[in-house]
Amino acid sequence: MRDAVLETSDGLGGPAWLLPVAFTAVGAALACAIAQWVPYAAGSGIQHVEAVWRKEGETGVLWLLPAKFFGGVIAIGSGLVLGREGPTVHMGASIGVEAGHRARLGGEDVRLLQTALGGAGLAVAFGAPLGGLLFVCEEVTRTVRPRLVLLALIGTATAVSCSWLVVGGGLVFPMPEVSAPGLWLLPVFLLFGVTAGGLGAAYSGLVVGTLSFFDRLTKVPVVARAAVIGAVVGLLLVLEPAVVGDGDPLSQQLLEGRGLAVTLLTWYLVVRFVTGPLSYAAATPGGLFAPLLALGALWGALAHTSVAPLLLGHGPGTVAFAAVGMAALFAAVVRAPVTGLVLVVEMTGATSLIVPMLAACFAATLTADVLGSRPVYDSLRQRMLERP
Repeated sequence: MRDAVLETSDGLGGPAWLLPVAFTAVGAALACAIAQWVPYAAGSGIQHVEAVWRKEGETGVLWLLPAKFFGGVIAIGSGLVLGREGPTVHMGASIGVEAGHRARLGGEDVRLLQTALGGAGLAVAFGAPLGGLLFVCEEVTRTVRPRLVLLALIGTATAVSCSWLVVGGGLVFPMPEVSAPGLWLLPVFLLFGVTAGGLGAAYSGLVVGTLSFFDRLTKVPVVARAAVIGAVVGLLLVLEPAVVGDGDPLSQQLLEGRGLAVTLLTWYLVVRFVTGPLSYAAATPGGLFAPLLALGALWGALAHTSVAPLLLGHGPGTVAFAAVGMAALFAAVVRAPVTGLVLVVEMTGATSLIVPMLAACFAATLTADVLGSRPVYDSLRQRMLERP
């Protein structure tokens, strides 16, 4: 629908460029209004799943499921720079809570079920069963319990199998086969991980800082604020469609080796670096992961253009740096390096890049820690608990 509106405005010319602007503004306002009706429906929802696991918050009501579904579809479809994985995690957790209550399970078992099915939601979003399991253990619970692992295993297997029946299987981001880089290149990937760690720390700070800034605008209604943010994103949609949306087409382009000019890579990186936190501040349902992966791919491609002349044609191409950048930036922002690595490998099939990803994720995580950056979902969970 967004593409049709954009095509229509191009065909009409003149003031018709306002159509995509209005389309995105209305979509953002509508998605925000839906989220206001149900507690915890705004934002990613992963921080809420983590709070329930830690007994810091209440489980959501069943109305969370349709609110996340329709609100997320409208927000992401309208062009906001948001991802589907946060809502799918939250919806999976909501299903787990409802199933636990209907089965008359105890409170502890309900928490286990909601956490396990939250991981299943992530696995479905990215077609990454192992990534969903590791997300539960490394990010949400930060523990490995046999009962939790078993629930996550069967929940993820069932969820992914059902999703295959609907949308089919296969890699989310198929990419050409890449040879394993030589060991002499590991210092290059370590240094690249350091830069990704710095970028990730800045991105996490911008996400939380943007939310805090808009919190101070108490005289502006939340829905009106979402409409203004949507209008800004809609204007960017008119100028360059690639800088809005979840970023999956952009990631796919880079992972297929269809490179972009340095100026275009820089433009996309800067704009998406700002519009991601801005879109998240619209208080609509929507996640951070997919835009984060696109940002990592852009950073990897841009880094390759810088180091390629020094490698004298003997190093890996843009594709390798884009894939490693996705994992490294995820590790820096979320602070779950193993989950990020496995997610990217499962989505791309790039098993030959595991060692460079290990080096880059290590360096990115360590750098973000040294810079004092908190894991983004820790910050978002604290913010959620401190607000009414």
